[in-house]
Amino acid sequence: MKRRGFLIGLGALAAGGWLLRPDNKGAPHAAYFQGINDTLKTTGPGRPVMLVDRQRLADNCQTLMTLLPSRCNLRIVAKSLPSVPLIQDVMTHTGTNRVMVFHQPFMNALAEAQPDCDMLLGKPMPIQAARQFYRELENASGFDADQQLQWLIDGLPRLEQYLALAREQNRQLRINVEIDVGLHRGGLTDPQQLDALLALIAANPEHLIFSGFMGYDAHVGKLPAFIQNADEGHRETEAIYQSYIERLYSQAPQYQQQTLCFNGAGSPTLALYDNDTVLNELSAGSCLVKATDFDLPLLDGFQPAVFIAAPVIKSLPGLAMPGPLPLGSLWKAWDTNRQHTYFVYGGYWKAEPVSPAGIQANPVYGVSSNQMMYNGSNETALNMDDQIFFRPTQSEFVLLQFGDLAVWEHDSISEWWPVLPQGAGA
Repeated sequence: MKRRGFLIGLGALAAGGWLLRPDNKGAPHAAYFQGINDTLKTTGPGRPVMLVDRQRLADNCQTLMTLLPSRCNLRIVAKSLPSVPLIQDVMTHTGTNRVMVFHQPFMNALAEAQPDCDMLLGKPMPIQAARQFYRELENASGFDADQQLQWLIDGLPRLEQYLALAREQNRQLRINVEIDVGLHRGGLTDPQQLDALLALIAANPEHLIFSGFMGYDAHVGKLPAFIQNADEGHRETEAIYQSYIERLYSQAPQYQQQTLCFNGAGSPTLALYDNDTVLNELSAGSCLVKATDFDLPLLDGFQPAVFIAAPVIKSLPGLAMPGPLPLGSLWKAWDTNRQHTYFVYGGYWKAEPVSPAGIQANPVYGVSSNQMMYNGSNETALNMDDQIFFRPTQSEFVLLQFGDLAVWEHDSISEWWPVLPQGAGA
């Protein structure tokens, strides 16, 4: 190729690349976030905080109750709302005292702070965790564990452990059996496996009581539609659940005369249930604060209600990148969303920037939990001490990372809600 042709081709390539430049996505804070920004800038604590919008939370509770079939009770998922006052606020708006708990320190904190609550374990607890719960239970006057707590059992070996604990504690434990309705994360996989558990419970009535089933359907709607759509997956889980209920009643007909707990669902699937369901209790929590992982069609009626607000420590014009190459200048020239650099207080959370528009992390500079770099166009218009707002991708761990939750209500921070005790595995 002649030199002139090569240069023409190179110029055409450059022109084409220029036409592919990203659009300017930047804009200042919308009015909602600007109001929070101005408050935090003048009266905030000067560190990253997790905000809970109390009105949005109340609205989400109302939305949830309109979706709940009339034959079903609601059980609040504590790990998704890991704060006693937050859970209590949801209890007030939904009228339920039922809580699903996944972490031993949460169990004891709730038993002490809300002694009338009804607890169901959301995962099988190692026997040492159950033993630790009873050691600490003396701090919770008014909570009757023998009547208000259901331990989750996923098979005969664990039930035998809990029988030994019941004898050791001289207690009568309520036993809820985990069944596999298609998630394949544990629990009984065949209704006939139920027989041995029922036999052991029947042989030890002074220490064990059968209280129901729990079948979690988080897989429903996750498969590509050409394999199985959400409606088909839901019908399949209902049929599996029904097979366990039928086995229960055939082996122990007396349970037909008792009120048992048939628990299932979760935020992503709750809207699939109606009054034809075989369940009588549905669980939900994450939809009430709506982290980004729950931006799902079935949850369109819910609003994001929690945000991280992180102060801008440094607001720098341009994009200065380490190293000898002028990468920052070239990148900024090609992408107007890299015109300005912000370093925030903290970072590297399971969260995505939501305001101002067009803010994005810098993937080349790297991540930092101390001072994370974000870029935006000049239109983002942030100065030192302004806030960048993020939506958590999930609530269950991220809400525990900031200390007390800042309750946003009536255009100000009205309260600070302590989070539940952390520890690993919360």
